[in-house]
Amino acid sequence: MSTLQQTDPAIAELIQQELARQREGLEMIPSENFTSQAVMEAMGSVLTNKYSEGYPGRRYYGGNQVIDQVEELARERAKKLFGVEHVNVQPYSGSPANLAIYFALLEPGDTILGMDLAQGGHLTHGYKLNVSGKFFHSAGYGVHPETHRLDYDAIRAKAVEVKPKLIMCGATAYPRIIDFAAFRKIADEVGAYLVADISHISGLVVAGVHPSPVPYTDVVMTTTHKTLRGPRGAMILVPKVADRLRPEAKKNLAQKIDSAIIPGLQGGPHNHQTAAIAVALLEASQPSFMEYGKQIVKNAQVLAEALTSAGLRLITGGTDNHLILADVSPYNITGKEAERLLDTVGITLNANLIPYDTRKPLDPSGIRLGTPALTTRGFTEADMKIIGEVMVNVLKHPGDTAVLDAARVQVKSLTQAHPLY
Repeated sequence: MSTLQQTDPAIAELIQQELARQREGLEMIPSENFTSQAVMEAMGSVLTNKYSEGYPGRRYYGGNQVIDQVEELARERAKKLFGVEHVNVQPYSGSPANLAIYFALLEPGDTILGMDLAQGGHLTHGYKLNVSGKFFHSAGYGVHPETHRLDYDAIRAKAVEVKPKLIMCGATAYPRIIDFAAFRKIADEVGAYLVADISHISGLVVAGVHPSPVPYTDVVMTTTHKTLRGPRGAMILVPKVADRLRPEAKKNLAQKIDSAIIPGLQGGPHNHQTAAIAVALLEASQPSFMEYGKQIVKNAQVLAEALTSAGLRLITGGTDNHLILADVSPYNITGKEAERLLDTVGITLNANLIPYDTRKPLDPSGIRLGTPALTTRGFTEADMKIIGEVMVNVLKHPGDTAVLDAARVQVKSLTQAHPLY
């Protein structure tokens, strides 16, 4: 970054500090990952200089001959990777992508049935303070009060009661497999669109360690970072729609999605982002990515076992995917306090509500952690056992300087054994 250092040494220095933080710590927020250097090179390319409103072959600006090829390459790679009929790679991120889906399929005031934010859903699945909860009538479903797993009977009953026009399935804090076929049956019964938000698990779907929603849903949204390990961005996938949809609902579904992006919600796409997505999709098509996806789950399950063995209570008792949700309240500590404490020894995760939490969202009872970023660095099951023991030891002894110092040494040893960039 020699040019940046000369032009803006303050920003250059802050970037170097962030690089050091990432290298020297254990990044365990489940929605975070490390892109390849090839992805970052595409993100930092001259493609950021070009305006390209519209779609390949149908732009509002001239000079898009090269950009058209970039976007077509990204779309074709995504179609092949996920087995879908149509892909839009222009959404700036996951939240506007979900809004575009609503814009395409709904009218203001229509009912959305999505997972409750407090029980593992996302802001854009109908939360009252989000645009999805302000422009549309929002109803929520959750998890069973005892098992903390999705209660499909209760979800069906809720759908029958509120008669949604769209059901959103997907989560940001749910550690188990999602049964898309069960959601399809519910959607069919009430005549609703079924949309899957697989932002967290799309890399696991590609790797074959989580079922794909494509055979069961009408539209799929995924971000391109998280387990997919690309740049920040999003894609909207339209499967080959079967006769399950009403003719008027099925007609021009892909066109509705594209029109919702532009002119509906966005202007010019971020071409450097599109190119970086294309690079990440190529990487995701390689055999090494399949092994990486499998290792994410292996690591998460071993970490869950280590945490449980050390005495930490996990929501649902474990995990099927990349994510772990834990209750730290038995240690007389809040989730936020746990987040800050672990950060002091170089372990980064986030405070999170647990199902039926009695505490406030900004100071909840739980923590959320995962294994995608560590798996990208080459961490394996043996490392997970050590990390689990270190974490619980720190949480049990928050004021013990010797324990905290020993944890910092162990974190440094682990990161040096698996260097980043």
